[in-house]
Amino acid sequence: LVSGSRELCARLESAKIFVSHEGGAEYKFEVEKIKDADGFTFGEVLITARHTPGHTPEHVAYLLADTELPDEPWGILTGDSLFVSSAGRPDLLGEKHTKQLAEQQFHTLRDFYLKMPDHIMIYPNHGAGSPCGADIGARLTSTIGYERRHNKFLQFDEVKKFTDYALATAPPVPTYYPRMKKVNANGPEVLGSLPRAPGLPPKAFKATVEKKAAQLVDVRTMLAFGGGHIAGALNIGGSPILSVWAGWMLDPEKPILLVLEDDDDLEKILRLFVRTGYTKFAGYLIDGMKSWDAAGFPIERIGQMSVHELNERKSSLQVVDVRGPGEWKKGHVPGARHIFVPELHKRMAELDRSKSTVVYCGSGYRSSIAASILKPAGFKEIWNVPGSWEAWKKAKLPIEGADGQ
Repeated sequence: LVSGSRELCARLESAKIFVSHEGGAEYKFEVEKIKDADGFTFGEVLITARHTPGHTPEHVAYLLADTELPDEPWGILTGDSLFVSSAGRPDLLGEKHTKQLAEQQFHTLRDFYLKMPDHIMIYPNHGAGSPCGADIGARLTSTIGYERRHNKFLQFDEVKKFTDYALATAPPVPTYYPRMKKVNANGPEVLGSLPRAPGLPPKAFKATVEKKAAQLVDVRTMLAFGGGHIAGALNIGGSPILSVWAGWMLDPEKPILLVLEDDDDLEKILRLFVRTGYTKFAGYLIDGMKSWDAAGFPIERIGQMSVHELNERKSSLQVVDVRGPGEWKKGHVPGARHIFVPELHKRMAELDRSKSTVVYCGSGYRSSIAASILKPAGFKEIWNVPGSWEAWKKAKLPIEGADGQ
């Protein structure tokens, strides 16, 4: 995600940015350099930087101790090196660097984290769903002792076995990561405020849509979107993970047109887009689909199918699982084919447009993105599955693959 450090410093005026200068890190804006073992205090807490390469060459973690007991740390901000039930992936900088970073990550985990006492609390940067690690646990904190016993990434004593496992389990590399890395190293633009997105009445909004100079994004829930939306809209629901999926699916250089659940949501939604570098907006539809409907303009619909109906009808349907490869391997709907949602555009030719098509993911969020991609592409009939894989499992329906053997 885009770092907010420059924006914060610009607003506070007297604040400084402290960043790692280990591993050959270079920045094109004013920073204070941090090296391994550098320390500073925050109230009664002593914070000590420790070089923990592996996720990136410059990565540092921060040991936490009371100032009165500086040699007895009680916690560590692990950043992207150690997560709950997982560890930072070593492959985001490209194949050229992966082998070296994987070896560094192996030694960071074994020679640094595993030598810590069990009671040390860990506070990682990311939680479940982040692409920075494989199958990150849902809890926000853990302890070294718990991770020592249960984290699979801490069980290896050979570099090759660790590397093979880390690469085999890593989720797909986010397409927006190189752009984020470059933006953060060069120094994100200081905006001063949120980008402006003017409110447009239905007629003006429709005219802007028809110019095809902007990306039309509907951030309402999957059920609201399915019940009626503007033709060609991409449905990326307005939850916190909108930032991530906008990064996967949208062009940062092309303006965005928004359809909101409620006009009061605008500020929240703009913040989510800014987190992955989207700052160009052509506007939003005033009063949302209510005003569009009242103007008499046409709408499209996407059907919503329950997991029980999917189970009964799956033999006559084209069923597409749009989850990540790791999720697919753990089990899927019998007879489904797998296409990760960001790959849909380039792999659409693998699907039969003449068949009724059902898409599902883990919850219905990503499959609604997929359905909104397939709908305008000429498919006979498109269905989304609310609840998706989680609902399928809770209903104890048949499973093909690892979970169901």
